[in-house]
Amino acid sequence: MQLHTGSYRRTIAACFIGYVAQAAICTLAPLLYVQFRSEFALSLDQIALMITVTFFTQLLVDLTSSPVVARLGCRACIVAAHLLVSVGFALMSVLPDILPSAYAGLMISAIVYSLGAGLIEVLVSPIIEACPTKRKNTMMNLLHSCFAWGQVLVILGSTLFFALAGIENWRWLARIWAVIPFLNAFLFLGAPIVPFGGESAPVGQMQLLLRSGLFWLLLVIMVSSGATELAVSQWASTLAESGLGVSKTVGDLAGPCLFSVFMGLGRILGARFDDSARLRVMTGAGVLCVLSYLLIALAPIPALSLAGCALCGFAVSVSWPMTLGLAAQAMPQGGMALFALLAFGGDIGCTTGPGLAGLVAGRCGDDLQMGILGAIVFPLLMLAAMLGVGRKMKKVK
Repeated sequence: MQLHTGSYRRTIAACFIGYVAQAAICTLAPLLYVQFRSEFALSLDQIALMITVTFFTQLLVDLTSSPVVARLGCRACIVAAHLLVSVGFALMSVLPDILPSAYAGLMISAIVYSLGAGLIEVLVSPIIEACPTKRKNTMMNLLHSCFAWGQVLVILGSTLFFALAGIENWRWLARIWAVIPFLNAFLFLGAPIVPFGGESAPVGQMQLLLRSGLFWLLLVIMVSSGATELAVSQWASTLAESGLGVSKTVGDLAGPCLFSVFMGLGRILGARFDDSARLRVMTGAGVLCVLSYLLIALAPIPALSLAGCALCGFAVSVSWPMTLGLAAQAMPQGGMALFALLAFGGDIGCTTGPGLAGLVAGRCGDDLQMGILGAIVFPLLMLAAMLGVGRKMKKVK
């Protein structure tokens, strides 16, 4: 049967919106941590534990999703993922007020929407990869640009909401964001979905991947890419506030929001390259990541450090989507397990990156620039793995 890209427009649109929902998951709660602390008398340790539980929930989904998808099917799982995100946001707006412990309510809500977040991360990329489009690299980069633009939308939209309605009305903001994944679940219900590499034998797929040297190099790129990205984006607001002496609102706009804008621009630019140019673009971007870290860490003027943050967002933008596209092209037999394991690696990096930067900064008298300099190990590791992939791909050819 002849497949036509036009008939998959609904699928592509649903995938794009799915990553906007994913951005809301990653961005909304951190914007509210200060409010949670003051309103519910939470300690920093409790907030840190909630972040950790959220992270491990997504990791658990990454590791266990392949057999679940094989049994239930891709459509059922992606619909369920969006409903879990919607329910999680809705619960966040009510459970803290009806349970004896507000903290327990927030924790339950975070676990529910994190389950959905993990499934979205694992499923959306292979769904878009399987769509019968001619330029896979273009679609993958555009898909992941939606995450960056989604972050910008959440930060700007939430900042506007707080200015107009007051941050004390954050429950209504959570309910508003719950609508997007709810509606997108129904968009996926009627969208055509092509299974990627089959939806069976996930254990055999994993065994095949774990014996591949190329896979391990790609996994290293995913880990170091996530670490490179989050080490800067998570500390960008603090860097802006402490370096420039601005308010939190201005710090959010000058730090993580600016980072996301340049990341979105980088992914749109990356979509212009042909599939065959992936590795060359990734390697050039890896060099630029190293240079951006040096600018952030060594610039004598705070404004230049912030410019380095923006440059990092632009440079690291193509690493994640192009690695997924390259892996799908080189190892189609990996199926859903391929995307699940790579997502697992990316999530590991997203935690270790900001963690190492914060640890080094703490050892250097809370100097965030020194923290970023310590975390430069991640873009260097990413660049080395990219060069290793290049050598292996040449041998295969």
